[in-house]
Amino acid sequence: MSQTIADIRRDYMMHALNEADMAEDPMEQFARWWDDAIKSEIDEVNAMTLATATLGGLPSARVVLLKGFDERGFIFFTNYHSHKGRELEQNPRASLIFFWKELERQVRIEGIVEKVPEKESDDYFQSRPAGSRIGAWASPQSSVIDNREVIENNVKELEKKFSDGHIPRPEHWGGYVVKPTNIEFWQGRSSRLHDRIRYVHQLGSKWHMQRLAP
Repeated sequence: MSQTIADIRRDYMMHALNEADMAEDPMEQFARWWDDAIKSEIDEVNAMTLATATLGGLPSARVVLLKGFDERGFIFFTNYHSHKGRELEQNPRASLIFFWKELERQVRIEGIVEKVPEKESDDYFQSRPAGSRIGAWASPQSSVIDNREVIENNVKELEKKFSDGHIPRPEHWGGYVVKPTNIEFWQGRSSRLHDRIRYVHQLGSKWHMQRLAP
């Protein structure tokens, strides 16, 4: 008899999460978990779900790649005219989720989104492979197109245009930083009684740590 969806389950038993072991600053705690994830050789370790919403509250989500984190927050790059870019223009708030199943861990983040400085976008753009830089020009991301040939023809034309190897960053492409207002660290535990520690930040105050029921 084949397994049903309802029968798919896994008991999490690798680690526990205790307040006494947590860093006072959630970005430091994230750095610790990030190091664990890197050492575990997780495939696409920097993949994260990014959720945005329209001004009216209609949500959408997609997987993007983390390209940096620091005291400001979590950084990713995209086309500013894309679906997510248009939503962030209307409603500069977002949620992120990292799911590292190999460690039975999630990190959930909510925050305010801002564009990174232009120089930061320029520097990152120039670090990308030439094909990716061409792609940023070639694709009107999230727009309806007639067929794949539209993109392929754009690439051919742009390869000729930038044949000297100098490919500047298009104005419609750049970085965002998600500046967290709360970060939750989720550690899987047996019988679905997971450990959940949340850091909450209020304007003018320090981070406050809370334990949430599983």
